[in-house]
Amino acid sequence: MSRSERLLNLLQVLRRYRRPVSGQVLANELGISIRTLYRDIASLQAQGAMIEGEPRIGYVMKPGFMLPPLMFGSEELDALVLGMRWVADRCDPTLVEGAMNVLAKVSAVLPAELRRELDESALLVGAPLRRPGNPPSPDMLRNAVRSEQKLLITYVDGSGIRTQRVVWPFALVYFDQARVLMCWCELRNGFRNFRADRILATGETHERYPKRRAALLREWRKAHREAAESILPESGRIGT
Repeated sequence: MSRSERLLNLLQVLRRYRRPVSGQVLANELGISIRTLYRDIASLQAQGAMIEGEPRIGYVMKPGFMLPPLMFGSEELDALVLGMRWVADRCDPTLVEGAMNVLAKVSAVLPAELRRELDESALLVGAPLRRPGNPPSPDMLRNAVRSEQKLLITYVDGSGIRTQRVVWPFALVYFDQARVLMCWCELRNGFRNFRADRILATGETHERYPKRRAALLREWRKAHREAAESILPESGRIGT
């Protein structure tokens, strides 16, 4: 275990105790020597952690402390790097820039040891089997979801049939091979999902739909508790 991970684990253990806990109990729980524990507590106190107490009396940490610089365990760092690399490889320019900015900001505040782990991460993202065709601007779709605005779309389904619809978009789902806009469809009077690469045209109505986005999502979840597969791009219900 690296020193950075050990300090992070010590913080997490201290947060569990509301009353002073002896150094020996902490050392046993962390699997370290009592001398190492004392050094680690001193290091955290030097970085601003409000750890009160002393040997043979016990230690307690006041709530609200966030350890600077930012700390991650190895698995947490792997998840962060892989997730941001996936976004940077698969998404539109706005999210690509956001993902790269996240990695840059995290890297800037990591201790040197963890920064090397981030820079040298062996978790890579492979190229997708195919890219979507010419979907509408993801920025526009996300804005419609965020602002709870109706959209007028021209959609072609898997059989090549075109329809025009007024939809209430409440979520945008990122699959590896497609983006799916989850909506309430006024034409079908029900929930429908639309692959973004099959939306031929979009028009902003500048009209807010009558329900809140969160309410629509709750209703969709209630109606599809046992049908997670229904939002997959290959589903026969998409855009029907």
